[in-house]
Amino acid sequence: MRGKDAVLSSAISNFYALGFHGTSMRDIARDSGMTVASIYHHFSSKQEILHEIMITVMSDLMSSTRSALMAADSSPHAQLRALVNSWILFHATRQADAFVASTEIRSLNPSGRKLVVALRDEQEHMFRDVIANGVQDGSFKTIYPTEATRAVLNMGAAVASWYDPRGSLSPSDLASRYVELAFGTVRDATQVRKVG
Repeated sequence: MRGKDAVLSSAISNFYALGFHGTSMRDIARDSGMTVASIYHHFSSKQEILHEIMITVMSDLMSSTRSALMAADSSPHAQLRALVNSWILFHATRQADAFVASTEIRSLNPSGRKLVVALRDEQEHMFRDVIANGVQDGSFKTIYPTEATRAVLNMGAAVASWYDPRGSLSPSDLASRYVELAFGTVRDATQVRKVG
């Protein structure tokens, strides 16, 4: 890996380990095999590096979830399963990227934050629309669809902060469990019937 990609990779590793404010341009240069001066040929500032990381990760995540949604059948149950599965796999397999994108939004300057928040909101709407459709057609019994949406998203995003790929759960196994947790959160009608 060379040039801009090496800088981004180093920045993600350092932001993941040290946080944005705890990382210096020297840290990024050291781990990218470049000089600080060389980094400035690609990026004008550490803020610009963070902005590019955030936009790239959010775009990749949205592309992943959108593709999963489009491949699912039209039932809210199948669509939520596809979304959650994709969401968890992303957070488990691109852990550092997802963690930085989730936690460092606060470190963006106002214009960068505005764009990233718009992407985050678009992602949330994707989940919210599926859950709202499920409530409307009786597939989901939650009376709190907005809060259920946020709960599903936040419990999935947290995977990036604790998941250990060396542990007993593969990303796929973890995703399967989180799909069931999501169904519990929205009170999926098939789950409610099993319990009650």
